[in-house]
Amino acid sequence: MNNSSTAVPQAREALNKFKYEVANEIGVPLKQGYNGDLTSAQAGYVGGYMVKKMIEAQERQMAGK
Repeated sequence: MNNSSTAVPQAREALNKFKYEVANEIGVPLKQGYNGDLTSAQAGYVGGYMVKKMIEAQERQMAGK
């Protein structure tokens, strides 16, 4: 996320924390700094799982839960 833009700049820190929480939850050894030792599949899995969790949270919010 270091090189990408964030639609809401104030959310950058929270998204970064969320990324590490998700990586830990799914067992991907993501660390601060260089992560070139991760496979493309591992990195993609973290991003995909983040999106899945954000969609689920939004659906719950929209459903009033």
